[in-house]
Amino acid sequence: MQAIPSVQATATVQKSRRMLWLALIAALVLLVLLVRHFIGNTVLIHTATARHQDLISTLSTNGNVEPQQNFEAHSPVAGTVKAVYVHEGEHVPAGKLLLTMDDLATRAQVASALSTLRAAQAQMGAIQRGGTQEEQLQLAAKISQARAHRDQIIDTLAALTRLERSGSASRNEVAAAQGQLKLANITLQNLEQQKTQRYAAIDQQRGAAELANAQAAYQAALDTLQKENIHAPFAGIVYSIPVQPSEYVQAGDTLLKLANLSRIQIRSYFDEPEIGRLAVGQPVTIAWDAHPGRVWHGHIVHTPSTIITYGTRHVGEAILTVDDADGVLLPNTNVTLTVTTNDLQNVLTIPREALHTDGNQSYVYQVVDDHLQKIPIQIGALNLTMVEVLSGLDEHATVALSATDGSTLRDGMAVRSIP
Repeated sequence: MQAIPSVQATATVQKSRRMLWLALIAALVLLVLLVRHFIGNTVLIHTATARHQDLISTLSTNGNVEPQQNFEAHSPVAGTVKAVYVHEGEHVPAGKLLLTMDDLATRAQVASALSTLRAAQAQMGAIQRGGTQEEQLQLAAKISQARAHRDQIIDTLAALTRLERSGSASRNEVAAAQGQLKLANITLQNLEQQKTQRYAAIDQQRGAAELANAQAAYQAALDTLQKENIHAPFAGIVYSIPVQPSEYVQAGDTLLKLANLSRIQIRSYFDEPEIGRLAVGQPVTIAWDAHPGRVWHGHIVHTPSTIITYGTRHVGEAILTVDDADGVLLPNTNVTLTVTTNDLQNVLTIPREALHTDGNQSYVYQVVDDHLQKIPIQIGALNLTMVEVLSGLDEHATVALSATDGSTLRDGMAVRSIP
């Protein structure tokens, strides 16, 4: 008999809960209706205020360090490394002997080439003088004999001529003497010509060519000898020695690398759309992961002059110089670069999110009396977050960023700003 009141009480409680829920739902519906009544089609938006501030625009990329003064010594011939007189990282003055190779064979080549050169010089001298000294002495003796023979014939002819007038010599004897004199003069003339015209033009050309070849061979041998005894062409740091004493190397193998690390540059690549923002003289900051927290400074010295394909990218190559190089940045290291393309002071700016474009026209939606108004503007520099406004907008103007419900902003839209 006691269970009946308990069932009735439970039913009463459940009914009360249903009524409470129905009341809450009705209240919520009423609240929504009231909100829609007072707000209507108003859209909630995020806004920002146009204000003056500094605007810095930057571009970032990677680059490779290169010394402006770099020297690489290569083996001129296949041979053995005789001695290495420096170590990697050593500062050396200009002219210091750095490395030598076993140069006995090259010295022999130099001696042989010098001998050939001296012979060619002697031959060319003989051609220019009309022969060797021995040949010139022999020719002088022949000329002297020919001249004496001619003079003798002249005396004989004179005597025969006198005798002919007295009838003691015949006309034929005089004619024979005259013929002998003519032949003697021709012989003497030929010998005289040999003093200056012994060699033909082709002989002189051949002698000059042989002399030039001998000189080139001797100079090449000297050059090889010099390259086998390597001296520092300028003061710098030896940053690479890939060989060791007694090691055999092939012709063309790298023996040593030297650089002036106080004068370095960086070769960098910028994507094609960014190239128009680069200019000579723009400041650059440089960071290297090997020295966290260290920053070097430089500037652009050469902007891209053409577009090249770099992997899958279309890029332009720029050269940057490092203004405060201190010998820490090593050749061939990869560094991070930040180029400051604009550094404007106290300019009117808006968030980049507020900017809209239609072709070449830029505009914003300004909030005026709780409605959006499309305002054309002129923009200047920009970075990832801010845009410089040159005209069309006043300071402290409120501009729309986006709608909270994702609605597309439009001219004349009723809005209400929220933080």
